[in-house]
Amino acid sequence: MRARRAGGALALALAATVLAAGCDSAAGSGQSVARVGPPRGPALLATSLTTGTGTWAVAVMGGSAASHNNFWQLFVRPAGTTRWKLATPPGVADNGGLVMADAGGRSLIAAFRPSQYLTYTPLAVTRDGGQAWATAGPLDAALADDPDALATAPGSERLLALLTTGTIKLAIPGYTRWTTLVTRRALAATAAGRRCGLDSLTAAAFTASGAPMVAGSCSRPGTSGIFASQDGAWQAAGPALPAELARERVAVLRLTRTPAGTAALLEAGTWPATTLLAAWRTGTSGHWALSPPVKLGGAKLTSTSFGRDGAAAIILNGKHAETITGPGGSWRLLPALPAGTATLTSGPAGGFSALAIHRAKLTIWQLGSGTTPWRATQVLKVPIQFGSSG
Repeated sequence: MRARRAGGALALALAATVLAAGCDSAAGSGQSVARVGPPRGPALLATSLTTGTGTWAVAVMGGSAASHNNFWQLFVRPAGTTRWKLATPPGVADNGGLVMADAGGRSLIAAFRPSQYLTYTPLAVTRDGGQAWATAGPLDAALADDPDALATAPGSERLLALLTTGTIKLAIPGYTRWTTLVTRRALAATAAGRRCGLDSLTAAAFTASGAPMVAGSCSRPGTSGIFASQDGAWQAAGPALPAELARERVAVLRLTRTPAGTAALLEAGTWPATTLLAAWRTGTSGHWALSPPVKLGGAKLTSTSFGRDGAAAIILNGKHAETITGPGGSWRLLPALPAGTATLTSGPAGGFSALAIHRAKLTIWQLGSGTTPWRATQVLKVPIQFGSSG
């Protein structure tokens, strides 16, 4: 457990909620299948998102995961400011990873993935931009290790959760009771799932109108595995792929809702000959815009991020970054990243911010909108009690 802040009351409250909650904990019938693609970092959980409150980022700090000295942390840069703050919900072991979801306004939901003796997924919610946290839920199951394993519906705060079993659970605010929305196996048996040859589920999201969406990897070449629930039936909702990818298997790495619409990141091909494409869907027409392809050339994908306007950023091998402004844009290679960069965000005044980690120290590096080099602008030292989770 972390000793960063006093959080025993929250931990006890979470445990009590587990005992009291009437959760639907039946195991789903889905199963997890290995994705096609390059080897990755810590499940791509190092990421960032921008909300009405500000910009949030998740990264792992500390030391060896084998020694349980890896501690996932949540940071926020409030809107209108240039300084980052530590905002990790207190009182729960977070060695298994943190997943966040924009709940609208000043609200954010954070989920602690199970690790060691923790067998369920605690949830915490803030409604004041991370200044205070309250317990919610919890989810009496293991959340998947995907950055979009948690999603809220616009205006209602209904919550979707993707489990490690390949089951999608749905809850209303309060999150004390969860029902099964769909399983990988059930979705694979639909007409849309059969056309895809659905292997696994990788993300959950809601459309702007509040309809559930799920994404995964397809075994049938040239098919993008994005599905939307319409009138109780699941329909194919992914973009048509360019002809040059017609013979490639495709996995959806990201599927998320931004203020500009729905954004996705697709991975086509088999490592090391892997290609990435960003995709954006706006309005209710179902039309997708695709980015030009990025060939990874055997590089390892370590972080992915989307901004408010649909801008996307990817980090390769922890040293190189490519960004794109949104539909109609082209990928841009950034200057070599500062050592230890975990994830990228948009800068407070244009450009980009790189969050670099060295054990318990976070350094914020800023890149201007021109061609200026990276410049260190802030250092945060996070109190981590090494050995406390062993």
